[in-house]
Amino acid sequence: MASKRIPLVAGNWKMNFDHLEATYFVQKLVWLLRDAHFDFKRCEVALFPSFTSLRSVQVLVEADKLHVAYGAQSVSVTTQGAFTGDVSADMIAHLGCSYVIVGHSERRKYHPEDDANIVDQVRAVLAAGMQPILCVGESFEERRQGIELDFAVGQVRDVTRDLNEEQAAKLIVAYEPVWAIGTGMVATPQSAQDAANAIRNDLKTTFGTKVSDSVRILYGGSVTSKNAAELISQPDVDGFLIGGAALDVEELAKIARLALKSTKSRN
Repeated sequence: MASKRIPLVAGNWKMNFDHLEATYFVQKLVWLLRDAHFDFKRCEVALFPSFTSLRSVQVLVEADKLHVAYGAQSVSVTTQGAFTGDVSADMIAHLGCSYVIVGHSERRKYHPEDDANIVDQVRAVLAAGMQPILCVGESFEERRQGIELDFAVGQVRDVTRDLNEEQAAKLIVAYEPVWAIGTGMVATPQSAQDAANAIRNDLKTTFGTKVSDSVRILYGGSVTSKNAAELISQPDVDGFLIGGAALDVEELAKIARLALKSTKSRN
């Protein structure tokens, strides 16, 4: 059956761009896409600035009525109080954010955030009316052992076991093999499809076809305009979570156009 899921191209800026650079980037990206007659209704584009740039991006997007979504790169599990440096889901939602990245491998490694904390983040994001983008993926060692699919599915299951059907349907999963992030190494299209399909099948087993067919599954890890078309041609890959290439506005626009082009063969 043809997919009705709208592709999502998400640019994770990580700790790059101040608020002036961020707003300039958003403006230029929209100009490039408009010049190419980009259909924002058939392919969604979302950007993930640092916390310090979110308000500036919000003002620009709302004032100019730009068809670009945006979100936060992380979130606190607490709602308010004496938690120095934390930013709550409600605070993020009040800035007009649609999405929050949860469980990125860099957050797991450097902060670190464990499975229990990631579950709480997902629940906090959902409670605030936003959608979590849950990042999962194996290390090179886990892939060497041949357990990459079980590992990625297990990470998703750790979160979904605490969700009901309505909550699970709002989840977005980003399969990002850790060994491919920022290395220039990229999963083959078939490997990306195998992981996305395994995740979708597990969602189907737990929640049924309606939920599994609605959840968007993204691929992340050294995505460029040279490999994007083949990756998103896979039936269970619904877009990208992009790091390095998302810092180049022309490259990101190219990837978005390729994702949009894929909708012609999907619907």
